[in-house]
Amino acid sequence: MFTRLIFTVLLLSAAPALAQQPAGESSAFTLASNQPRTVEQEAVTFDVADLSIRVMPETRSIDAVATLTFTATAPTSRLVVELDERFIISSVQIDGAERSPDDEWANDDGRLWVQLGRTLQPGQSATLRIAYSGQPRVAPQAPWNGGFVWSTAPSGEPWIATAVQGEGCDLFWPCIDSPLSEPRRVDLHITVPSNLAAPSNGRFLGTVDHGDGWTTWNWSARDINPYAVALNIGPYEKVEQTYASRFGNRFPMEYWHLRSDDPEKVAALFAQFAPMMDFFEATVGPYPFGDEKMGVVETPHLGMEHQTINAYGNGYRIDLRGYDWLLQHELAHEWFGNQMTNANADDFWLHEGLGTYMQPLYAGWLNGDRYMQIELAQLHADLANRFPVVSGRPQQAGGYLDGEGPGNDIYFKGALTAHTLRMLIGDEAFFRSLTTLIYGRPDPVPGNFTTVRRSTRDFIDIVEAETGRDLDWFFRGYLMNAALPVLSQSREGDRLILSWTTGDGAPFPMPIEVAVDGVVTTLPMTDGRGAVAAPAHAAVLIDPQNKVLRRLELIETYRSSLSRSN
Repeated sequence: MFTRLIFTVLLLSAAPALAQQPAGESSAFTLASNQPRTVEQEAVTFDVADLSIRVMPETRSIDAVATLTFTATAPTSRLVVELDERFIISSVQIDGAERSPDDEWANDDGRLWVQLGRTLQPGQSATLRIAYSGQPRVAPQAPWNGGFVWSTAPSGEPWIATAVQGEGCDLFWPCIDSPLSEPRRVDLHITVPSNLAAPSNGRFLGTVDHGDGWTTWNWSARDINPYAVALNIGPYEKVEQTYASRFGNRFPMEYWHLRSDDPEKVAALFAQFAPMMDFFEATVGPYPFGDEKMGVVETPHLGMEHQTINAYGNGYRIDLRGYDWLLQHELAHEWFGNQMTNANADDFWLHEGLGTYMQPLYAGWLNGDRYMQIELAQLHADLANRFPVVSGRPQQAGGYLDGEGPGNDIYFKGALTAHTLRMLIGDEAFFRSLTTLIYGRPDPVPGNFTTVRRSTRDFIDIVEAETGRDLDWFFRGYLMNAALPVLSQSREGDRLILSWTTGDGAPFPMPIEVAVDGVVTTLPMTDGRGAVAAPAHAAVLIDPQNKVLRRLELIETYRSSLSRSN
């Protein structure tokens, strides 16, 4: 295998004459991830992506060969992938035969089509080889506005990372930029200056020192979300430990940190790995990638859920949570994002909202209910409520996640909706629903599951099957309306009358607890209304345990004051 790797690297420096001139900027198409797939893309499975990438810090450029294998599920005469037009493509081959530009292949606006020269029938496979080079897009503000991050470590060496969640994998490798087209395997051969390390996804397959100042790092990962493929390059050292799972399997935990880091801070962060892993395994289910590793790498940007090599850039900050929130959040994505991947960006709250809910749950796990409630209250205070979390229409990942869509409400309202759902249906039904959503079964153990694609509708169906209840009203009221449900109060003598109103006026039979002089009554609110005896001078507290997400005047006043001060 290593002989082949050396040969591939040599090919990168001996490419044919240029066949295409690069574009100056990434196209709007390239920067919009999660585009609808073409007919040709829907007609194949993505079997293997073999990526040989030389990263050249001095010129901020890459030289790469991608060998992609596809198997047809329906007849097709073309292969179609995405690749940023910034790159010069020097060679395109199908099954070893060179294809001519313009006649047999072209990269139109970042969507690269290649004629097969035959019709691929179901079950037949073809291999597409693309040699390309150039300067990849520099991330304007990673990880939110992505691309390559070219930085310098405190000790002076290059420190490089990729972060492409919003824009997609095609910023640096030819892929089908959709969560519905995960490669079953990605083999990475990352060639970097020999004084640097290149930790990446999956299992480590060793290094090849070429004796010329360059070394190739080899990795292999399975069932990987395309945007989760990551390059990380820097003066790294590794701390590692074998994790003994509560499910009986054992696998490595690795933290790749800068050599210049304070050893005490490194040790303190690494000590959080095992407790976090145990929390997730106890709460959700087995770590999904125990056949590879649990990995974290320090990056010059804040963070990203890169499967088995999560990016960490929180700078070892300590706060009152009692744990590193960024480490915990990105680790959550191994379950909510990498094992279970949203079918479309419109379902992104399944990643971010459910993943974010793991933070207050973990605060409670570590330090008790008070700390869980503190985090939930902060999430509520940060809601914008300008757009629905779920639009009901296919979305692209870019603008939908910022000012043109729900933005942080995907995280915050998604998490608070999950908490309210848990309070409504109970712990057993809630956590069994999460487990089924993530693994496709309620009884996962290592080896009996594979990765899944999920939609909001899938989750609703799972919860309804688990509870035997119609809960469409619940998800509609919270996720498909921008405004929070409003609980109105009125008086009829010694009776307190409560009624729900949602953003679209649909029925909302959310039960609500009311404490009258300390005695708690649960009102079923079957038709959206309920009443409880409450004498004029009684102490009344609605929802005393803060179980139900709703509009609160105190938060509206707080947010209004922030707006005025800004």
